[in-house]
Amino acid sequence: MPMTAAWGTTAADLPLSPISIDRRALRDEDVAIAITHCGVCHSDLHASRNDWGGTKYPFVPGHEIVGTVKAVGPAVTRFAVGDKVAIGTIVDSCRHCDACADDEEQYCREGVTGTYNGKDRIDGSPTYGGYSAEIVVAEPYVLRIPEGLDPGLAAPLLCAGITSYSPLKNWNVGPGSKVGVVGLGGLGHMGVKFAKALGAEVTMITTSPEKGADAQALGADHVLISTDKDAMKAARRSFDFLLDTIPVAHDVTPYLLLLDRQGTLCIVGAIDMMPSFHSGLLLGGQKAVAGSGVGGIAQTQEMLDLCAERGILPECEMIRMDEINHAFERMEKGDVKYRFVIDMATIGQ
Repeated sequence: MPMTAAWGTTAADLPLSPISIDRRALRDEDVAIAITHCGVCHSDLHASRNDWGGTKYPFVPGHEIVGTVKAVGPAVTRFAVGDKVAIGTIVDSCRHCDACADDEEQYCREGVTGTYNGKDRIDGSPTYGGYSAEIVVAEPYVLRIPEGLDPGLAAPLLCAGITSYSPLKNWNVGPGSKVGVVGLGGLGHMGVKFAKALGAEVTMITTSPEKGADAQALGADHVLISTDKDAMKAARRSFDFLLDTIPVAHDVTPYLLLLDRQGTLCIVGAIDMMPSFHSGLLLGGQKAVAGSGVGGIAQTQEMLDLCAERGILPECEMIRMDEINHAFERMEKGDVKYRFVIDMATIGQ
């Protein structure tokens, strides 16, 4: 394949700028995709700046990818030229361990191949993300955009969406469940929408009273202000499941007090060392603290199909490619409701 236009960086302290990358030639099972939209994730920012260590440069972010099939390898059976498709955070895995066999490729025993900052399992070449004009991905890791789902607005579903949806499904949230969503951002606003769609009674838990109206507009039945000591005390032991979307290290103690007997607090936002808490908060009710990453390919497709059926979409702000560094700055300040999406038609402008 010819060199592909992209936006990336060559060092942790440099902004994103136009670069060219080499996409691999089409293999038998490959799908070549012209990218039309790409969501902007907090992980893109952190990885670009090497906040977690291990970023390999040159680096191209983007793992919330939507596009159109432009070519397929001879062994491809599920996709054809012109199909609307999507790529999430995973572009390969070992395909033979128990996790892969159970459609949980995200927990592959041998480690997944990330959409960016990974290493191709066949030729060892680096993987580059969706801030680019095109991408080539093996068919088992390509998702179909269902009819009726807006392809631009759908992009954040590929990370923010599935990261919120997967734990709700895995902990059997449904009618009769009392769910609290902690934090109203990219993950939290999707958590509210999905928990409501699954039939739960949903409470948005936030430090910001001004976010209350937004939460209710998204579908929350109630709003709990976590800085209100009286309200937090009154809400003790009232939740079956808490989806914790706070993106930085924080004390979970106030939220564990909200869990009912056998309730679970699931962390999906913070990737960091967390403050300790008293084990009695768990022992006194058989409660649990858990974590969850993205979902597997099958579950992600299930989520996309549900979104098309129920009209569930993220709240997005569309930006040009050359606005990405400003978008990163705004994202750090929490100045977005609730997800940026890049219109990739602007990559050459």
